[in-house]
Amino acid sequence: MSKKASQFQKRMMSLGYRGKEIFKPLNTGRIDERVACVREWVANIFFYTKNGATIMIDAGYSYDRLREKLGWLNIDPSVIRHILITHQDTDHMGAVERDSEGLFQNATLYLSEIENRYLSGRKRRRVSFGLYKLPMVVSDNARTLLRDGQVLLIDGIRVECILVPGHTWGHMVYLVDDAYLFTGDALWFGADGGYSFINALAEDNALAKRSLAMLEQRLRARGIRPKIITGHTGWTDDLEFAFRHRDRACNAFRRQKPHDPDAPYDAYIENDDTEQNARGAFLPPQKDYANQH
Repeated sequence: MSKKASQFQKRMMSLGYRGKEIFKPLNTGRIDERVACVREWVANIFFYTKNGATIMIDAGYSYDRLREKLGWLNIDPSVIRHILITHQDTDHMGAVERDSEGLFQNATLYLSEIENRYLSGRKRRRVSFGLYKLPMVVSDNARTLLRDGQVLLIDGIRVECILVPGHTWGHMVYLVDDAYLFTGDALWFGADGGYSFINALAEDNALAKRSLAMLEQRLRARGIRPKIITGHTGWTDDLEFAFRHRDRACNAFRRQKPHDPDAPYDAYIENDDTEQNARGAFLPPQKDYANQH
């Protein structure tokens, strides 16, 4: 299913989202000395390394250049034993689905117990405002099921699991070492700040917005200002920017406003994602264009 679904997205979503400035993935490279990312068309997967241990966040598409791009970052897929899954969509789980290349077949998947209902067939993923059911995701990897607020210690890396339902019923974000928040599809960054993710792809848009407000409150209550790293629109360390439009969703049906000059016309074209760039400078944060002009 993952290969077919991945190729379908590349063809059809490229047409549907072209020119709308919705997807703004980071190119393959490093955010800092601890976080590396690989670009797979419009999606990013991430790798967090501390004291020689590496964990992976999301598993992307079933993507035929994944091994190549991992090589640009000197990451050996065989050493990955732990993968945090924000949610079950094929652009976040493709590399661990049954028909994938099997680069991470020995890794354990960590996902919310609610999200696992999709993988066990008890729930079907719906998009297009509930009108369309997606095929079931099938993976043979071992799984560890998580609850909201659960804290894991993985090879000396502290991972706090925070449930943020809305995009999917069991979507989870991960606060790593209190310094990095991997949000998957809970957040979308526009040129003027963060929004709830694409409206047409949510199970429940109203719930997604409430979840964002809850997430911001939890961070502020603890005085935490992590680097906030999204699945499709880059990263920021500006908490105000990240949650500025938490009560609104990205609109899938129109060109985004204000205009973001960094947004590619068709983010499925990867011509600017090169090994030379991947080995170069750190990847910059998403800019706040609305407050610069």
